Amino acid sequence: MSGTEPDDAPTLPQRERRRGPIITTIVVAAAVVVAVIATLVLVNRPSGSDAAAGGSSEPARTVTIGIADISQPYWKTFATLAKQQLNVSVKYVNFTDYSQPNPALKQKQLDLNEFQHLQYLANYNVTNGDDLQPIGATAIYPLPLYSTKYDDASALPAKAKVAIPNDAVNEARGLLVLQSAGLLTLKDGGTAFSTTKDIETAKVDVQPIDASQTATALKNGSVAAAIVNKNYAVDAGLPKDQVIAKDDPASAGAEPYVNAFVARKADAKDPVLLKLAALYHDASITDEVQKENGGDAVFQTWSPEKLQGILATVEADAKSAQQ
Repeated sequence: MSGTEPDDAPTLPQRERRRGPIITTIVVAAAVVVAVIATLVLVNRPSGSDAAAGGSSEPARTVTIGIADISQPYWKTFATLAKQQLNVSVKYVNFTDYSQPNPALKQKQLDLNEFQHLQYLANYNVTNGDDLQPIGATAIYPLPLYSTKYDDASALPAKAKVAIPNDAVNEARGLLVLQSAGLLTLKDGGTAFSTTKDIETAKVDVQPIDASQTATALKNGSVAAAIVNKNYAVDAGLPKDQVIAKDDPASAGAEPYVNAFVARKADAKDPVLLKLAALYHDASITDEVQKENGGDAVFQTWSPEKLQGILATVEADAKSAQQ
């Protein structure tokens, strides 16, 4: 049921008028039928409070979602729309440590989480023998290469020092960005788990350092350019006009870096969870996401099947990298 009723009660089919007692009988019978129908409509009409609950035919439900950015205003909008459109009460659990949301989901402390891209999820699944599954894409955030001295990657001089994050999640992606900018080549074209050991040729001197220090190294002049994650770039006040290269969200190489809603495998086809993941792409939410991210989000509406196919490929790369 949609939660609204037709403006007029159902009417009986028109019948041919006849004279005499038959007319009286038909009129009385019709009146009885109409009265019965009217009674049924009144009994089944939703109350004002039910209609105001959003008009959803879904049964009421509470869904707990693990996130890492509770301060972002779009999560409040998301919860409001979930209640209005799906009759779902969303409860958030905020994490400051990225290592916690996946185990919490596995242990059924959460129904979903949304904080990670597929490369991170693949690394978690392979390392922990788990099978968490993506059920809805959100967005890809391009990873930028910044420079305060040069306005294009091709302008970097030979042997110029370039900083990249040294953690397993971001090192490979940073190397792929440098490769797409023509600054180095990786063995077999590289994967989401490449390391500096896979560099075959390089125009620049790659310096892996802690991700939190890449912006500092750039600003103090100890490197000519640096891969800087968005949160650290914002904290350091790095302007967009200092971005000299970034990965292409439309390329196959960027697919492992799409962020996603993730569920336990047993719940991957739950229709309510799937609808919640799709709700993220409501314009009122995506507009707020873009506002908070300076227009850098590249939204993707890939199907759960495509996401799970990408995950399987990245997991295979992760297993190979561990051998």
